[in-house]
Amino acid sequence: MNIPPTLTTLPNLLTLGRIAAIPLICLLLVSGWEPLLWLALLLYIAAAVSDWLDGFLARRMNLNSALGKMLDPIADKLLVGALLITLAWTRQLTGWDLIPAIAIMMREIFISGLREYLGKIDVDVPVTWLAKWKTTIQLVALGLLIAAPMLLGLVFIGHFLLWVAAILTVWTGWEYLRSAWPHLAGQV
Repeated sequence: MNIPPTLTTLPNLLTLGRIAAIPLICLLLVSGWEPLLWLALLLYIAAAVSDWLDGFLARRMNLNSALGKMLDPIADKLLVGALLITLAWTRQLTGWDLIPAIAIMMREIFISGLREYLGKIDVDVPVTWLAKWKTTIQLVALGLLIAAPMLLGLVFIGHFLLWVAAILTVWTGWEYLRSAWPHLAGQV
């Protein structure tokens, strides 16, 4: 089996590494043992930084590819979704804080389906700057929630940022739907 050359570029390898790290991060989190929680946090930080680094390197090294363009948002959604589920499992997200988690999950799944549909009719929906900020705030909030059991005082900030991320998530989801609506309604 031949490996496509675009799969082995450094940016795409970073993205694949981020995807591969997700199950390990989640497993370490459910252990509940503090040394493993620290390891989960370190792996998570590396994964979150790789989200920025893979795009930076792809642009800097002129290694943009259709595969990378597809894989990067999938890696982000897998990381965020898996961590939201894991944090709910470990009871770090309960009650009202499940509302932003559910809103984030629903939007991410909906927009993925919307992008797939639009891709079939050759419509590209570019990522907005607000959507990039949304992802950044999601990643920061999740990092704080991972660290919260070990570093007092981060719980409130993490939960607050999760709500901010959810608001941005719903807002950007609405913006994507609005921009795609003419194609969905057959007006274009």
